[in-house]
Amino acid sequence: MADGLFDLEGKVAVVSGAASGMGRASALALAAHGATVVMLDRDAAGMLRTGEAIAAGGGTAFAREHDVSSPKAAEELFTWLDGELGRIDFLANIAGEGILADPRELSVEQLRQVLENLVVGRFALCQHAGRRMLAAGSGSIVNTGSLASMTALGRGHIAYSMAMGAVVQMTRELSTEWAGGGVRVNAILPAQVRNPSLEKRIAADPAIELKWLSGIPAGRLGRPDDIQGLIVFLASDSSAWITGALIPMDGGNMAMNAGGSRGFSSPTS
Repeated sequence: MADGLFDLEGKVAVVSGAASGMGRASALALAAHGATVVMLDRDAAGMLRTGEAIAAGGGTAFAREHDVSSPKAAEELFTWLDGELGRIDFLANIAGEGILADPRELSVEQLRQVLENLVVGRFALCQHAGRRMLAAGSGSIVNTGSLASMTALGRGHIAYSMAMGAVVQMTRELSTEWAGGGVRVNAILPAQVRNPSLEKRIAADPAIELKWLSGIPAGRLGRPDDIQGLIVFLASDSSAWITGALIPMDGGNMAMNAGGSRGFSSPTS
């Protein structure tokens, strides 16, 4: 039974990247609090597993294979949504991939691909959701950004960082435009969260995990379920007066600047 303060009964939530990682964790949490979840991903098998887990907990989910870089796919999604469910109350833009490349070698085509994945496609989903939410007089949108939305990471992240900077500004602008119509738009900015692609990077360069941990006072990398509380909070009416917020989910990384060091209380100090 959902807690009254975070009750999502009767609400429809759309979650991109629902097959794995933070998208899966978000879909599970939203469904557990009563929302009907529309899952978006390219990974049909992964969405099936997420959907089975939601059903096992008594929740309801729909799966849609979706290309997050495609404005046409966004239009088709909302045409289907209008006919099938007739509303949208919450959108979580989580899916999207970057490309690592030396700035001297990054091609315009690669840059365009990253911007389409992380900015253009997300804007299309925001736009379609926003139109419907404004017509209804209420709704909430969450965009996942990154530490790279606010700080430079180096190590070939330029395309990703440019895109994530745009995600933050998109969030701020939409929150400003739509707050008067009852629509909230916020962003969650994670540090490194364990997922299959991150594990591959660690396997290829074990030292990089220590580099990341050196900037995280909490002393561990993120886990996908770290996002669950924030997602439910921002989807629910308990966050009714919060919009335009950029919320770090980073174990203290952004609070400690690049020249900092972990405190004496750390078990590895």
